[in-house]
Parts: sequence; C-alpha cells; structure tokens
Amino acid sequence: MAGSSHGHTPAAWTGVIIAFIGFCVAGAFMVAAMPVGFWAGIGVVLLGGVVGAVMRMMGMGQKNEHPVHQMAEPARVES
Repeated sequence: MAGSSHGHTPAAWTGVIIAFIGFCVAGAFMVAAMPVGFWAGIGVVLLGGVVGAVMRMMGMGQKNEHPVHQMAEPARVES
C-alpha cells in the first residue's frame, strides 16, 4: 500500500479521525450504559464517512492519475 499513497489524503485523514472520535464516544457511552450517547457516537462515525466522501468529491481525495489506477487491459485468451 505504501507505493500507492492509499489513504494519504486530507479526505481520508479527516474522515478517519472523525470516525475514530465517534467510535471512542460510542465505546465510552456503551460502558456507561447510556444508549443515547452510544447512538450519538455511532452518528458521529457515520458523519466521518460522509465528510470523507464530500471532501473526496471536492477534490481532496486521491487523484485517478496515480499509476495504480492506470492498469493495463487484461490479455484476451483465445480458445
């Protein structure tokens, strides 16, 4: 993965950080037996995915010009 820069974009980092915070919030409220806080944390996790997707659409995600995305056409097998 290091050769493809997978996940090394502002969109990826922001989405993951928001989702991680939501995961921590949900975990803390689950231990405290407070369902409303747990579901709020799950909402923050989902928000992280939405924010990452919006940022990617705004051009802050990985560009498709990367060599990994420019794979050669598969060879045709003649029978």
